[in-house]
This record gives sequence, structure tokens and C-alpha cells, in this order.
Amino acid sequence: MGVEEQLPAGVLLTTIEGLFGYMRKASLWPATFGLACCAIEMMTTGAPRYDAARFGMEVFRASPRQADLMIVAGRVSQKMAPVLRQIYDQMPNPKWVLAMGVCASSGGMFNNYAIVQGVDHVVPVDMYLPGCPPRPEMLLDAFLKLHEDIQHGKLGAHKKALQTERDEAALTAAPTIEMKGLLR
Repeated sequence: MGVEEQLPAGVLLTTIEGLFGYMRKASLWPATFGLACCAIEMMTTGAPRYDAARFGMEVFRASPRQADLMIVAGRVSQKMAPVLRQIYDQMPNPKWVLAMGVCASSGGMFNNYAIVQGVDHVVPVDMYLPGCPPRPEMLLDAFLKLHEDIQHGKLGAHKKALQTERDEAALTAAPTIEMKGLLR
């Protein structure tokens, strides 16, 4: 005999973190930050054929104050990096970042002075999506994996400490030009 047989019908046992995680994952509102060809694939994901509304993400927000997921789609130039950070700082907590495409993840084929070699040098990234450009199916898969991470995430002081640590790591990351190894 388990506890579930002794409870009256209609009683649900869960934790506060589990309940909040379920609600957060089902109501993500992405902020569009399309910078290159990956933005076309991101827009296609919201179209009727792929229908991101099935996952509670039908509202692509243009205002960072109404969004909690930033999708960085495409290459980020050195001039655009401060703007990206400002938009990230304007988003309310909790917030998540998805680097879409190889250019946002690592600079891609643009290994020069004008392109940031990975958006994680500017903002902390929760999910990397490879591809040039990644297909809408891949973006939907990244949404589902991010939903799983959000549902099992922590709350309270532990979440804030983790976020602060990730922010500091992103800001103190060494530029790619200073890294040693197989980069050149």
C-alpha cells in the first residue's frame, strides 16, 4: 500500500520547484534578436508549418521587458555586442539565452576582428544550436531541451548565485585571439 491509495481523489503531490518549473517551461516568450540568415529559419519556426505555439511560444516579443528567452540568431559584430548585452540586462529574471547557428555559437567562418567569436563572450548562454543555418526542426528540438532544463531548474538563492557566476564567467572570458591550441 502506497500513499497514493490513502489520498482522496483529485489530490496532487509535487514540490513548489516542480510546479513553478512546469509553469515556466509552458510560457516562454522569446525576444527576437535576428542578425543574419539564421533569423529566417527562426521566423519559419513561428509559421504554421512548424507552429511554435504548440509549446507556448507563439508570441515573439520585440520588447526585452516582456521576454524571458533571447534567441541570438546569427553573427554578432563588435559594434552589436554592447547592444546585445543591454537588451539582455533589460530582460526580467529568470531569463535564458539560446545561441542559434554556428556564427552565434563560435563566430563561424568569420574569424576576424569585426565578429565576436561566440556570443558567450557577451552573455551567458544556456543552449547552443549548431548548424549553418539550423533547420526549424532543430530549433524546435532545442526548445524542448530548454524546456526540460527549465522544468528541472532551481529556485531562490541557489539560482541567483548560479546566474551571477555565469554572468561573471561570460564577461571575463578570454578573447579567441588570445587562446592557444588548435584554433589557428
